[in-house]
Amino acid sequence: MEWVRGKEIGRGSFATIYTAKPKNPSSQLPPLMAVKSAETYCCASVETEKRILDQIGSCPQIIRCFGDDRTVEDGEKFYNLMLEYATGGTLADELKRNGGRLAEADVRRHTNSVLKGLGFVHAKGFVHCDVKLQNVLVFDNGVAKIADFGLAKKAGETEQKAEVRGTPLYMAPESVNDNEYESSADVWALGCLVAEMASGKPVWDHSPGANIFKLLIRIGGDELPQIPEDLCEEGKDFLGKCFVKDPKKRWTAEMLLSHPFVSDHDAVLLEDTKLSPSPRGPFDFPEWVSMASSEISSDFGDSFRKNDLNSGSDWSSRQSSIPAEDRLLQLVTEETPNWSFSGDWVTVL
Repeated sequence: MEWVRGKEIGRGSFATIYTAKPKNPSSQLPPLMAVKSAETYCCASVETEKRILDQIGSCPQIIRCFGDDRTVEDGEKFYNLMLEYATGGTLADELKRNGGRLAEADVRRHTNSVLKGLGFVHAKGFVHCDVKLQNVLVFDNGVAKIADFGLAKKAGETEQKAEVRGTPLYMAPESVNDNEYESSADVWALGCLVAEMASGKPVWDHSPGANIFKLLIRIGGDELPQIPEDLCEEGKDFLGKCFVKDPKKRWTAEMLLSHPFVSDHDAVLLEDTKLSPSPRGPFDFPEWVSMASSEISSDFGDSFRKNDLNSGSDWSSRQSSIPAEDRLLQLVTEETPNWSFSGDWVTVL
């Protein structure tokens, strides 16, 4: 895999992200990618991301991986992961572009996308473990995709030691209290993400640099996250299903996909397309008028000529009001049709 590193576009704890393009424009790689690079001595999370993305497989709501390689640059060894490039950056970037919060229609749309991605991840037997605004990428077509699987794990695997996996502001109570990171913890984090998109601020009132242990005590206690007051009732109910303290009673991603807050989004999309109903037969084209109707020979019979060729502009409206059986009878004749006007036909092999 030969590629050229571009400018830096992001930086994490263990890896730096750059733009990249293939050296050979005719290669199977896209013309513009994102490459996540980490020095080999601290590339475990990036290697984990590659392994899990390979096992999860393809999903429209999950970032695509194009492969990996190792390079030596200025005497340093790097592990590189080639990923889709998101022109819109992250959801955190989108909030900044929109004055700190998103319109409710956009919140519903992005929630729908993230839920579908999480549902796919969970169905494959994995947990993301770090769902947050910074780990959801936005593309130029408005599609949101889940990214950064460096902390993901196989569902059901017990933690070998007590550790903070993920971002504290998005952590679930069972993760704080019992070191438990399962699919239900992703759903709690999703609720935090949705509330932050709608309100423009985290669900926990926690100042940057403040004592993190005080925050974890609040999360693990009886206190519930703040639900935005100006969110619609469906949105509040949706968040209520995410912020259930008992993970066994918390709704799953699959269940939430049927919630009106997101399920109505797909219905609105279909309604907005204003698609015409599919025709069920050759007479179900009321707006179609044959360009050759004026050239049709009188050999088709007097009835057809009298009813249909007097006025081409309203031919379709009259035909649509005649029962299909009667229209078929109009075409029945003992005479042989004249197909002389078929000279413009094109043979298709």
